[in-house]
Amino acid sequence: MSYVAWFKDLNKDSISTAGGKGANLGEMFRLGIPVPNGFAVTAQTYAEYLETTKIKQKIQDLLKGLDVNDTEKLQAASKKVMDLIVSTPIPEEIAEEIMDNYELLGVKRGANSLINSEQVFVAVRSSATAEDLPEASFAGQQATFLNIKGKEKVVQAVLACWASLFTARAVYYREKNNFDHSKVLISAIVQKMVNSEKSGITFTANPSTNNRNEIVVQAIYGLGELIVSGAVSPDTYIVDKKTREIKEIKVKKQNIGLFRNEKGENEEQDIQKSQQERQVIDEKQVKELARLGTKLEEHYGKPQDIEWAIEKGEIFIVQTRAITTLKGGSSSASGSSTQDSKRDEVLGINEESGKIILKGETASAGVASGKVQIVLEMDQLNKVQKGDILVARMTTPDMVPAMQKAAGIITDEGGMTCHAAIVSREMGTPCIVGTEHATEILKDGEIVTVHASRGIVYEGKVDIQPAVKSQAALPLVSQDIITATEVKVIMDLPDVAEHAAQTGADGVGLVRLEIMIANGGIHPAEYIRQGREEDYVNLLKDGIGKIARAFKNKPVWVRCSDMRSDEYRNLKGGDKEPKETDPMIGWHAIRRLLDEPKILRAEFQAIRELHYEGLKNVGVMIPFVIRTEELQEAKEIMREFGLEPCKNIDFGVMVETPAACWIIEELCKEGISFVSFGTNDLTQLTLGIDRNNQKIQKLFDEMHPAVLGEMAKVIKVCKKYKVKTSICGQAGSRQEMAEFLVHQGVDSISANADAVDEIRRTVAKTERKLLLDRERER
Repeated sequence: MSYVAWFKDLNKDSISTAGGKGANLGEMFRLGIPVPNGFAVTAQTYAEYLETTKIKQKIQDLLKGLDVNDTEKLQAASKKVMDLIVSTPIPEEIAEEIMDNYELLGVKRGANSLINSEQVFVAVRSSATAEDLPEASFAGQQATFLNIKGKEKVVQAVLACWASLFTARAVYYREKNNFDHSKVLISAIVQKMVNSEKSGITFTANPSTNNRNEIVVQAIYGLGELIVSGAVSPDTYIVDKKTREIKEIKVKKQNIGLFRNEKGENEEQDIQKSQQERQVIDEKQVKELARLGTKLEEHYGKPQDIEWAIEKGEIFIVQTRAITTLKGGSSSASGSSTQDSKRDEVLGINEESGKIILKGETASAGVASGKVQIVLEMDQLNKVQKGDILVARMTTPDMVPAMQKAAGIITDEGGMTCHAAIVSREMGTPCIVGTEHATEILKDGEIVTVHASRGIVYEGKVDIQPAVKSQAALPLVSQDIITATEVKVIMDLPDVAEHAAQTGADGVGLVRLEIMIANGGIHPAEYIRQGREEDYVNLLKDGIGKIARAFKNKPVWVRCSDMRSDEYRNLKGGDKEPKETDPMIGWHAIRRLLDEPKILRAEFQAIRELHYEGLKNVGVMIPFVIRTEELQEAKEIMREFGLEPCKNIDFGVMVETPAACWIIEELCKEGISFVSFGTNDLTQLTLGIDRNNQKIQKLFDEMHPAVLGEMAKVIKVCKKYKVKTSICGQAGSRQEMAEFLVHQGVDSISANADAVDEIRRTVAKTERKLLLDRERER
């Protein structure tokens, strides 16, 4: 048998040979579409490899009876299978044929009709037999390797592609979609790479409006990866499908692009100032892309999502697939909620057909339609039902049970670090904050559509299609990226811990107890007053335990309760809380816990019991520290439970006050395992800014030199005493903060679950740059 099949020999019926990606490329090649040439290492070759090397049964045994909902077991089984494949060489006969065909890609006719061959850059892409089918979208689950050069490296990349059929994500999705592992094969597509000067995406139907008479073309400089990441906003061109006339052009300023350098590495480069605000592609190219898109749609009979690139003025179509999210009619039921992809945030191509009645700031992206329920007093929370839109002046922690029911959330006040923003991002609920007048303009019972990705509220139900997520593969899934700096997750909701663990995070950098307490409905002080400490202990054990089990063998740092007196009045016993002039800097956190030590003892007891049950990955953080004496007293109470801080339990402090920054050396000398920056409070207290005040949100900046200076000082001192440093504030989800902290040498960064992948890539890129800079300095 032949182990490879060239694109010219493939067509749409070749899925069983070359997978969906290979079949599509072959079909386009035969159709006369300008496709970079290449070949498929067939699925049958992969099957023969399994049989010849006798590892097929070993793989089946490793996956037999696997509970994919057990994250630890899933990841362990995945690693064992992938290691098995990577460590089992491709038989020599197969490897030689792959190398011979790779060399043919570099053949060209030179002077005097002499045939020359040169090593060319290729992409080696996985193409599973279940990928890119019109009725499903499983693309992007396996690996793609870019800028591969050299025949031996191509063989290695093919083997790595085969192994990627068993990433934890791929195994999980096959199980959930009832695909038999033994019947899913994989082809490796070896394709000559386009050295993209410009690239982009063509939709042959408008994915934002569901308009099938429009073609949308997006374009950026360099490689298309920056569209997907959202790092660059693309130019957008809307074309009438029938007349091919350009209806609308939106040019976005583009400062950077991703380009291949001479070493075959992708690197960000500045765009010349004269080109930054000019059209990336001219109208002739827009119309040609529309023509090619129409041809592909007509051929396949369905609207297409097409990736393209331009090199030396020549257009190449890299990939096409059906748009799987377009519907014939309404696509969002009342109360439904869909998380938009990154592309939706950068699309910006039109206003939906609806009346805009309110605008605010995006706190958590997504779209939801539902019935408005205005909550002005805590006794109104019960009227919020599943699928409603919760509207409030501002949310507080004791509103979380109602927030968990809501399809969308709108507030009058608040910014990106307010309670509503933090909780909604963790829940994945569309949320708009800082509208100023939502509770006045909206009426109970009316239907609205919350387009949180754009910070807009529409009157009535407006059908907004979630954008089609780009399937452009990255070199490796982010879980496979190894970084010296650990990337952890912020976790408050035990019920979503399993989902958060799927991000591959290195642990949990912050567990806040307040939401668990709110769900229990009773204030901690009330448990103590009623002599029900055991109930409080069990409440915390249940919540923390779920998180610790989901992240078994990874650190889970729990912050002791930080109950501000104005935020929990709806809890039983909350009416007994004191009325303070400024609760944000009042009687809460460690200062209250030492005044009411029975609360602290109950929290320590819950953690002690989890340790005795084998969950020794749980550590403790003391919040809002301003004096060394607070740390000393807390450690003494911990010792009452048979746990020695810093020896058999991780014991650290939150750095969220300027005082903690100035006494950091004394805190290190007293003995701590770690510190964690709480940037929301640290920024607020350093800059003197109310972080919940929408009118001065523009002044709230975690990247202010004063805040960064404090953090740099703390990291430097902690390194001296071998104390680990981390960040658990919302700023940890910002790329620029991640870059700064990596430069300073922080040990870990905690981000929201939806930002873990992005932050991990930022960390990897920054670490790589630091290493290169050091090499150059030698």
